[in-house]
Amino acid sequence: MARRINPTAGTPVLPSREQILAFVAETPGKVGKREIAKAFGISGADKIGLKAILKEIEAEGALERDRGGLRKSGSLPPVVLADIVSRDRDGDLIARPAQWDGEGEAPKIAVETPRAGRKGNRPAPGIGDRALVRVAPDPEAPGRYTGRVIKVIGKNRSEVIGVYRAGRDGGRLLPVEKKSQGKEIAIPPGEEGEARDGDLVSVAVERETRFGLPRGRVTERLGALGSEKAVSLIALHIHNIPHVFPAAVLAEADAAKRATKRGREDWREAPLVTIDPPDAKDHDDAVMAEADPDPANAGGFIVTVAIADVAAYIRPDSALDREALLRGNSVYFPDRVVPMLPERISNDLCSLREGEDRPALAVRMIIGADGVKRSHSFHRILMRSHAKLAYAQAQAAIDGRPDEKSGPVLETALRPLYAAYEAMKRARDARGPLALDLPERKVLLDAEGGVDRVIVPERLEAHRLIEEFMIQANVAAAETLEKAGSPLIYRVHDEPALEKMRALGEVLASVGVKMTKAGALRPDLFNRILAQVAESEHAPFINEVVLRSQAQAIYAAQNLGHFGLNLRRYAHFTSPIRRYADLIVHRALVRACGLGKDGLPDDTTPGMLDAVSEQISAAERRAMAAERETIDRLIAGYLADRVGATFTGRISGVTRSGLFVKLAETGADGFVPVSTIGHEYYRHDEALHALVGDRSGETYRLGDTVEVRLVEAAAVAGALRFEILSEGRSRSGAKGGGIKRSGSKANPGKAKLGKAKLGKAKFGAKSPKGKPRPGKAADSESDAARRHRGSRR
Repeated sequence: MARRINPTAGTPVLPSREQILAFVAETPGKVGKREIAKAFGISGADKIGLKAILKEIEAEGALERDRGGLRKSGSLPPVVLADIVSRDRDGDLIARPAQWDGEGEAPKIAVETPRAGRKGNRPAPGIGDRALVRVAPDPEAPGRYTGRVIKVIGKNRSEVIGVYRAGRDGGRLLPVEKKSQGKEIAIPPGEEGEARDGDLVSVAVERETRFGLPRGRVTERLGALGSEKAVSLIALHIHNIPHVFPAAVLAEADAAKRATKRGREDWREAPLVTIDPPDAKDHDDAVMAEADPDPANAGGFIVTVAIADVAAYIRPDSALDREALLRGNSVYFPDRVVPMLPERISNDLCSLREGEDRPALAVRMIIGADGVKRSHSFHRILMRSHAKLAYAQAQAAIDGRPDEKSGPVLETALRPLYAAYEAMKRARDARGPLALDLPERKVLLDAEGGVDRVIVPERLEAHRLIEEFMIQANVAAAETLEKAGSPLIYRVHDEPALEKMRALGEVLASVGVKMTKAGALRPDLFNRILAQVAESEHAPFINEVVLRSQAQAIYAAQNLGHFGLNLRRYAHFTSPIRRYADLIVHRALVRACGLGKDGLPDDTTPGMLDAVSEQISAAERRAMAAERETIDRLIAGYLADRVGATFTGRISGVTRSGLFVKLAETGADGFVPVSTIGHEYYRHDEALHALVGDRSGETYRLGDTVEVRLVEAAAVAGALRFEILSEGRSRSGAKGGGIKRSGSKANPGKAKLGKAKLGKAKFGAKSPKGKPRPGKAADSESDAARRHRGSRR
């Protein structure tokens, strides 16, 4: 509750900038315009003046808007995801936020250790744990915080994953994490367990000495280094991703009884079909469309999206539910899938298999001839998929090449779907979502688990059709729950921060593009910029900068809207088999629409869902990092035999220490140390995203196409090192077209990646050193190639 500053009745005096900043900093919990107005006794038309003051303070960067509230810039929100990193002199735990976008070092959080008693059964946090922490500024130490652990999310990281190398007097562990490259751990004789030379093992570090190597003990042999699935196994252990279901969870899944028609509408004759990647094992959505017979909606359509009824099988606080929350989402690697739910649920009971009866939660949407959704309703149904189709298969049928599977449903299902999509596409274009459709690569493996080739899957209208249907179903879910006053988990994507917009403006000015901003910030601004440079040499560069200017999409119990999709409200509803957020939304819909007794518990509060949102957002980031690093390791191993070869690539990152280059052929990222570029000092120009030679003005800028030579590939670490061969831009901005002469400082014969050279490995390597990579900022619901490596959204 905000404390009242000016409770007197007379004409209120608008607070000063300093008073507002002090109030925001000192007030715990959510602070917004309403709380500030109440505290200073402001009402009626005077709130307009307060709004103007707040807008000015935000514009100058002194206040930030986060999760529906305001906070002082450089401060932490009330609840943060934090890593417990050490203890202070008194033995109390010290944590730091897992993500910190402010200036300087991330602030310290003094964590209160929970006492035994009422909550003594909860696991106590320890060094290395990741936890949700409720924080408050420490009144005795400006810039520091005190915190109370709400929930421990990650297990203690007391063990190191690496490759065991046997020796005459014991062995050595070569850690696989890039930050640990070169930091070997000695394994004394007798402490190697069952490990053999070249095995991937987990080691407990038992003692570190001032001199010599730290000593450790092998606690688990994870597998042979060259074995199938070894690469993803590394990522699973490094990121503490649960991948083995406890016995109680499997027993609960095995005991689940198939849902029946009781209490459901019978939609088994409806021409619903599934359209998925060809290798999909679980099918969580089916679609259908038909012309609306209502004369009042001439030219309109009835579009139905049916989603697997996971809520019928996963009850709140059951063993299955707790494990699903812990995992947060399924994780997709080229060589395996780590599902959120056991296969008995995900691939059997809930998978909308062709020709089999399945329970579903369906949304029936009335679409006007202009493509705008006019109304919708939710139904709990029993359905039967009439065809299992792949994207390319559905597209080929529409293009005049039906086969034995798509032919029978061409007129009853596919043509109506595409007709409805043509209308919905007009509404989508009018809405103007962010048009960043960047190509995504897919790694295809051979029979031995190595990389066979890297492809860019073709983007078909079938993909866009399913994407738009799912987006509208998600919007319908959010609208229904808001109208019912139900708590829910939103999928939110905030607008870009002001400082990032200023930086973008500087970059655009450097290439002669003026950024005009009138009124509220909208995706159309970025679309106009991208269209303006589409045919120029600057297009790749500007696409990268626009992408990096975007915020990251997260889950939240408060609605901030979805900037990238240009939607006022949005919730994930369409994939409950693989996303816990969708399961929460399903339960909320069941309760809000009176569709059964297995909905969201009555005592669920926004505060509870806020904690869940933090946890599953962290799990999503964890999964993305694991998937990305696995791809890096696979591709680096694939390139290990091509050291010395030259490649064409594009500069994908610029830092003070060097350049990151993404290869055109494979999408692999590698690092070019600044010390190997030319014969002068290169200065990092952060505003231009470039390295600039102090003497010559030669410039290497984000987005530039360059030629590089592969110097070394460290497969297990996933690291590539390049030598740059192309000349940079001249002072005038023209590209250098030549190749570096023999005077280059780069020396491919001597460049090393620490101790990472482990001999040939069948699998890949890690991404270039420390490169900060953006997520898919626009959060396009396709997720088609990234999240699923062939599965969607």
